[in-house]
Amino acid sequence: MKYLIIPILALFSYCAGAQDSKKQITLEDIYKNNTFRVKDVPGFNALKSGEEYTQLDTEDSTKRIIVYNLASGKKLTTIFDNSEIKFDGKKISFDSYEFSENENKIMLFTDAENIYRRSVLHYVYVYDRATKKVQKVDTGKILHASFSPDGTQVAFVKSNNLFIKNLSTGELTQVTRDGEKNKIINGNCDWVYEEEFSFTKAFEWNKNSKYIAYYRFDESQVPEYTMPIYKGLYPENNTFKYPKAGEKNSIIQIKIFDVAHKTNVNAELGSNTDIYIPRIKWTEESGKLCILRLNRLQNKLDYMFASAKTGSTRTFYTEKNKYFIDINDAFTFVKDGKSMIFLSDQDGHTHLYRYNFVDRNILCLTPGDFDVDGVTSVDAENKLVYYTAAVRSAMQRNLYCVTFSGYGHDCITPEKGMHSITPCKGNNYFLDKYSTLNSVPVYRLRDSKGKIIRTLEKNETLKEKMKEYALGGIEFIKIKGVEEQLNGYMITPPSFDRTKKYPVLMFQYSGPGSQQVLDLFPVGNYWWHQLLAEKGYIIVCVDGTGTGARGEEFRKKTYLQLGKFESDDQIAVAKNLAKLPYVDGSRIGIWGWSYGGFMSSTCIMKGADIFKTAIAVAPVTNWRYYDNIYTERYMRTPQENAKGYDGNSPEFMADKLKGKFLFIHGTADDNVHFQNSAMLATALIKANKDYDSEYYPDKNHGIYGGNTRLHLYRRMTNYILDNL
Repeated sequence: MKYLIIPILALFSYCAGAQDSKKQITLEDIYKNNTFRVKDVPGFNALKSGEEYTQLDTEDSTKRIIVYNLASGKKLTTIFDNSEIKFDGKKISFDSYEFSENENKIMLFTDAENIYRRSVLHYVYVYDRATKKVQKVDTGKILHASFSPDGTQVAFVKSNNLFIKNLSTGELTQVTRDGEKNKIINGNCDWVYEEEFSFTKAFEWNKNSKYIAYYRFDESQVPEYTMPIYKGLYPENNTFKYPKAGEKNSIIQIKIFDVAHKTNVNAELGSNTDIYIPRIKWTEESGKLCILRLNRLQNKLDYMFASAKTGSTRTFYTEKNKYFIDINDAFTFVKDGKSMIFLSDQDGHTHLYRYNFVDRNILCLTPGDFDVDGVTSVDAENKLVYYTAAVRSAMQRNLYCVTFSGYGHDCITPEKGMHSITPCKGNNYFLDKYSTLNSVPVYRLRDSKGKIIRTLEKNETLKEKMKEYALGGIEFIKIKGVEEQLNGYMITPPSFDRTKKYPVLMFQYSGPGSQQVLDLFPVGNYWWHQLLAEKGYIIVCVDGTGTGARGEEFRKKTYLQLGKFESDDQIAVAKNLAKLPYVDGSRIGIWGWSYGGFMSSTCIMKGADIFKTAIAVAPVTNWRYYDNIYTERYMRTPQENAKGYDGNSPEFMADKLKGKFLFIHGTADDNVHFQNSAMLATALIKANKDYDSEYYPDKNHGIYGGNTRLHLYRRMTNYILDNL
């Protein structure tokens, strides 16, 4: 009992009669009928005035882009109507749109076709607001269509090559000609960059539209992975380049194209080609490109300047870390031309820094015992940085503002809870999505001082709908892991009676820097967990060692031993839960998805004495099977750290299994390959262990589409009911 801070019991007190008269959640409510839909408010497409925004309004097949006043929400004018402005006499049924920098032109994107998680093909059109004419950028579907800053040209990628179209003359310039599937990619990312560095458009216009810097990936030596797609009489094979831990990467070049002279230069990246270039960004000087060069171990990051004319480079800042360096987009060049603002872990917490690369001075803008979550926007005119941070609690986020000199630290969103912020162009306004563990999301427009201008959505319909159902109580808990007090939450059954004993299902993700325990609504898998609570289960989620917002040492303690400390904590939590008077210690289970599936697989084996049941969805079962950028960041290579890989692999723990174990996978999972589950099954058979499994043909890592989610959660629900 000394290890657990019990939630306030009054909050778990319910009237049994009142609960009995309420509805029970069904799987159809959650995965078919969308009964508990949280209404969203799209981010504002603010115009450069900072006082107006545009919105896409749809009525049947008619789509209009309408201008509204930000402060009042009043409709001002319609700037595009596809029933009036057509292409070849037909309506353009566009999905999304973008303005040129001067807002004279609008790019329309239609017929979206996903390739991987972030790369999407479209047919693309450009509407000229002055001439009222529309032109199609290319006859086929293209990637990453982007206006030049002056709005006169569009760059895009097609068939692994980079193109530029002059919108005035119609001239098409083919920048590259060597693009070839599974060999050479220009202007687009390879699979592993897209997944692990979180971007896919691999080119950038400079500020005066005279140059384009772009990536060239030579992936010819990267090993291939093939997935069968079960269509037709014979399966189709989808073969793509996938560098697993310890295997060869693409060789990267950064090339700079001179638009006027139609010439390329190569940026000088050094003689070592076994490196990463996780970001490029043009500086305030039109001919100077910043390149980030990261070593393969991901513990040394060089910031380099490259000349657009010659490609020559020089390193102006280097950061090293004894563990690893996380890559993000929070670095900005200040208009003074001699400094940048960026995020770093160098003092043990994630903070904002300003570095003067002329006199080599560095200043921490956000000192303190907390982690900065990210940069929301930079107001260059007023020399302000808006950022979100976990100042009050690791489980909360608020918006703050600090000057370029490190003064201020004003809290703009004072309410306790989670504030998810979308900035509006001009930094006059911010869209604030605010919720807490027990309150539905409310969307508010706030000004730069935090004043609420208007409320856009309260989710009152959801609040009223929830009153119809017998929901369990949910509260935060503190519980001891192996060493640390850990943050968690607990969902108890409706009409919870602490004199009775209940089975417990634990849920977690546990991946490096992740968080599941947050003061927001709804927390992960909330409605399914409520369904299980109605059936008499306590649900517990705990963020263990390695999770985020508690400083670098806590977050990076799992370095070189992914799975060890995380599973040790979950096992310790389960044992401490078993000591509670209202927990049936013989009926504790655990489940998770992806990294969480890796963890639940590990826990049912390492914690065979405490866990009765486990479910693993799309699990990694051996880090040797996963991609190298992610895995080596935390584990180095298998050649360097074989013990770390094999000692924490569920595949090599198969002989320890005692409880009931279900693992589930999509056969077309391009991220965590189906191979992981196949190899785990092989190991369990070799160890003569019984197990249960489910596979979903042609489904990716998300396992969705049609009735798939309904089927998946019905399978898991029945498994819990039958085995826990």
